[in-house]
Amino acid sequence: MANTKSSKKRVIINQLRNKINTSKKSKLKTYIKKTKLAVKNKDQKLAIQYYCITQSLLDKYASKNIIHINKSSRYKALLSKLINNL
Repeated sequence: MANTKSSKKRVIINQLRNKINTSKKSKLKTYIKKTKLAVKNKDQKLAIQYYCITQSLLDKYASKNIIHINKSSRYKALLSKLINNL
């Protein structure tokens, strides 16, 4: 249990940041799934469109430490490989 005023504030802020970060991770996973689905349906134009959005999100979230930078690189490599094989 938090005792001081500042530690109580930190608990509240940490809970808020956790919700925000969870939402951002969910958004990222959704775009990764959309990109994979477009590749599966062999829709190259849509796949590239979703890949651009996904790549931007990956870079942004890696720079803000929401996800690890290696995870970002791994997803970008995987998705670009899938799109190039269309």
